[in-house]
Amino acid sequence: MAEIKVAIAGVGNCASALVQGVHYYKDAGEDEVVPGLMHVRFGDYHVRDIRFVAAFDVNREKIGKDLSEAIFAEPNCCARFVDQLPRLGVEVLPGPVLDGVGPHMREAFRVRDGDPADVVEALRDVEADMLVNFLPVGSGEATRFYAEAALEAGCAFVNCIPEFIASDREWAEKYERAGLPIAGDDVKSQLGATILHRVLVRLFHERGLIVDETYQLNIGGNTDFQNMTLEERLRTKRISKTEAVTSMLPYNVPTRIGPSDYVPFLRDKKICYIHIKGRNFGNQPVMLGLKLEVEDSPNSAGVVIDVIRAVRIALDRGVAGPLISISSYAFKPPPIQTEDSTARMWVEEYIEGKRER
Repeated sequence: MAEIKVAIAGVGNCASALVQGVHYYKDAGEDEVVPGLMHVRFGDYHVRDIRFVAAFDVNREKIGKDLSEAIFAEPNCCARFVDQLPRLGVEVLPGPVLDGVGPHMREAFRVRDGDPADVVEALRDVEADMLVNFLPVGSGEATRFYAEAALEAGCAFVNCIPEFIASDREWAEKYERAGLPIAGDDVKSQLGATILHRVLVRLFHERGLIVDETYQLNIGGNTDFQNMTLEERLRTKRISKTEAVTSMLPYNVPTRIGPSDYVPFLRDKKICYIHIKGRNFGNQPVMLGLKLEVEDSPNSAGVVIDVIRAVRIALDRGVAGPLISISSYAFKPPPIQTEDSTARMWVEEYIEGKRER
């Protein structure tokens, strides 16, 4: 079976977990059940069929290095779960800064001054199947730049951050006209704050309770949380996370969801606090409080590996435009929002060819 050629925009912690994960599971058994993946073999594709062919970043400590080294350069702090990663033969190229770096993050991101690479030409040269977007939250202009570059280069786009591309009708139509698939937006982790909050709120509703209020507060110590200390950069993040949870209820509820603090010594650890206040029979009060603690970046890497393989299947089948099943399963505000169990069933049907997208 052919390999899957993947390019990455943003060589941060999420990229580190993804690159390590592909190597970590390259020898996994076909029918083995492993943490974080729907299937070791997803349709026709094993994890080891993924090959990284291009990468773009603005950090002078990463540009010019092989991707296998760049993923461990500062300020990355993702857990290192692969002892020896072989050289990948992929030099990290300078990407455009645009709005990908907030004014308060220039020093932290060690921004390199100079001309960016020609992204379209680079994608064409390596014949990339898809471009995975891992830019920082708040990178609206930069995300649209890379989405347009992928279109021009003739490759699919996977949008892992809270900018509305796959869920935006105009962008969806652009990709459909170009005959290319797109998946997004804003990846849901394997067991993260959003997926857990959705399940709990849905459980309240399905068991006949009324939800009166809910909040989700998140703290962490990686550059994602540092970046989001500027409120204007996390506007779309709040929308994305809030919609993912409130869509589980047929009525409006006072809700507050989003990052609440940056705690540097936590590094890539994320701590989430979920609160739900409701009422059961006889209008009697029910209060739920929960704490979740995870390593943030590896928590989403397996989900992205599944998305990459779903997108490659779409390319094989000639499916264009937003991929409904994998987007509903793997992303917070997908083109169509549905229950997670339904979304998983859609993905299984998609793998088997029973669903077009």
